[in-house]
Amino acid sequence: MNAVSRLRLAFMGTPDFAVPTLQALIAAGHEVAAVYSQPPRPANRGHKLTPSPVHRAAEAAGIEVRTPRTLRDADEQARFAALGLDAAVVVAYGLILPAAVLWAPRLGCFNLHASILPRWRGAAPIQRAIWAGDDETGVAVMAMSEGLDEGPIVLEERIDIGPADTAGTIHDRLSAIGGPLMVDALALLAAGRAKPRPQVAEGITYARKILKEEAKIDFAQPAEAVDCQIRALSPAPGAYTEILGERCKILLAEPLPEEGHDVVPGTVLDGDLAIACATGAVRPQIVQRAGRGPVSRAEFLRGFAVPAGTVVG
Repeated sequence: MNAVSRLRLAFMGTPDFAVPTLQALIAAGHEVAAVYSQPPRPANRGHKLTPSPVHRAAEAAGIEVRTPRTLRDADEQARFAALGLDAAVVVAYGLILPAAVLWAPRLGCFNLHASILPRWRGAAPIQRAIWAGDDETGVAVMAMSEGLDEGPIVLEERIDIGPADTAGTIHDRLSAIGGPLMVDALALLAAGRAKPRPQVAEGITYARKILKEEAKIDFAQPAEAVDCQIRALSPAPGAYTEILGERCKILLAEPLPEEGHDVVPGTVLDGDLAIACATGAVRPQIVQRAGRGPVSRAEFLRGFAVPAGTVVG
């Protein structure tokens, strides 16, 4: 990479989703002056403070890691400005960037967002796209502004959402696409050839954070809607229902061809765990009992028989 196209960057990110982009920037030859990530959090049964995936990746690459609890502090903003950056790259960081941070780098701050903007601005775009039954999603490099995911788009790439896709599979596909896309966007910016386009005013939706109470499966919906809810919440936090008094997560299910039934939604229709919905039914494929790992339906039923006529939920 020549001196003109090599940029001095800060990388700001926290979860697994962001790691491939950090690694792509390093591999492309950019100078990552510092990495910002959320502070270490208690994890596992010992509640030991554990650095984020981005934190660990940065340390492995020998890059300074900063973990401020806020960027609204004037001293922290001065430390950021003192880095003398060309640009900052933001991927699922988890802190709001105030104006003093947004406009400190020479070229600005650029966010990798997991949707086709302006659809699904906000915290949970992958989950909300699947839950809504969207047939496509994507990832966008956005020039950040002070509004929530409102900035102009530098580059984007779209992918289809298939009938078997879950939040986990879409997460992994978009994470892999995001790194090369950000590298391409920075190359355009460095060369002065980027042409960010404003987001359209139509079709704006907001992907609010997933709440705990949303994870309970509502079988009083059509089977297609129940299937979308299950896939949107798989693998985490996992859509759940009560089966014979025990909370069980359903991580993958098959919507069955719609057939008429006159039973209460949530009724088990056969010995192979088909569960009636408002219309149609779903048959769980991957189930997880409390305190145990995910298993196939067949393995679940071997240790936990659920007779036809049982009402779950």
